Amino acid sequence: MPARIHHISIINRYIEPTFNFYHNILGLKLLLKTINQDDHKMYHLFFSDDRQRVGTELTFFEIREGVEQTFGTNTIERTVLKVPTVESLDFWQVYLEEKGICQYGIELFNGRPILRFEAPDNTQLALTPLRSFENIEDYFPYVQETVPAEHAILGIDAIQLRVQYADASEKELLTLDWQVKGQTSFFTSDNQVTILDNQDDRFYQEVHIIQDRINPIAEPGIGGVHHVAFGVHSIERLREVDQALEQRNFINSGIKNREFFQSLYYREPNQLLFEVATEEGHLSSEVYANQSHDFQKIPLYLPNYLNDQREKIEQLLSVQKHTDSK
Repeated sequence: MPARIHHISIINRYIEPTFNFYHNILGLKLLLKTINQDDHKMYHLFFSDDRQRVGTELTFFEIREGVEQTFGTNTIERTVLKVPTVESLDFWQVYLEEKGICQYGIELFNGRPILRFEAPDNTQLALTPLRSFENIEDYFPYVQETVPAEHAILGIDAIQLRVQYADASEKELLTLDWQVKGQTSFFTSDNQVTILDNQDDRFYQEVHIIQDRINPIAEPGIGGVHHVAFGVHSIERLREVDQALEQRNFINSGIKNREFFQSLYYREPNQLLFEVATEEGHLSSEVYANQSHDFQKIPLYLPNYLNDQREKIEQLLSVQKHTDSK
């Protein structure tokens, strides 16, 4: 299996504005309204394409207390999403402006058009069109009335990492089957960017490593990317990654069963949090049908092992919302 960005997880302060933006404005499909399995009073939302595919998922943790993410190095800086065409960028530039969303106009990065913009809590996003070798028929966007089908978001195109030591992050990604494609400059700055790709024409993705030894280390917080997950095709491959980390004396979480998939977490040499996750897992098809514009009308999904705690968990979520509304 070619390398793939499995999903990207972001921290937002309030879950309902997050839901409204990504579902009702960007037009993404709500895959799951669930909880953080390690903190049951914290919502966790999953968005995806129309087939719930690995490589299309953005997930969000609700953390109401804490500082906002600060700009700096050693951070997962920006998520780049795919749209069908250059004309789609024209649509999105006008659409975002009409919605009062900060966007920076269509620019060129590595010789390709890109539209950078800011989501709730100043989360850094961007849009870029499919490349000439990519086929729109390989993608399955969720279509609703918000965004025309010909301009709908297709999935994750790239993740941009800003780090002090690019070589160290590059070597880490090589162990996860990514390949170095080349280098470019970061817009008009002096920062050099190493481009890695997954060599998959049917679901092409890149990782951009921006070397930055000038800016201070970013303070993590609200609006930032909590972690990026890279996919492996099987539990056997995940065990190989686990064993390799142990042999290299990397502290890691060990393999965790998330029901939707199995994964492990560790920090790479620039202290970015990486997850490595399998494509294996299962969810009831009924979960996917919960598409509503009203967050409160969508039922809470719990993994099987937590179903007997539903009443307690829903009470925890309700108490937190009531406390914050005072």
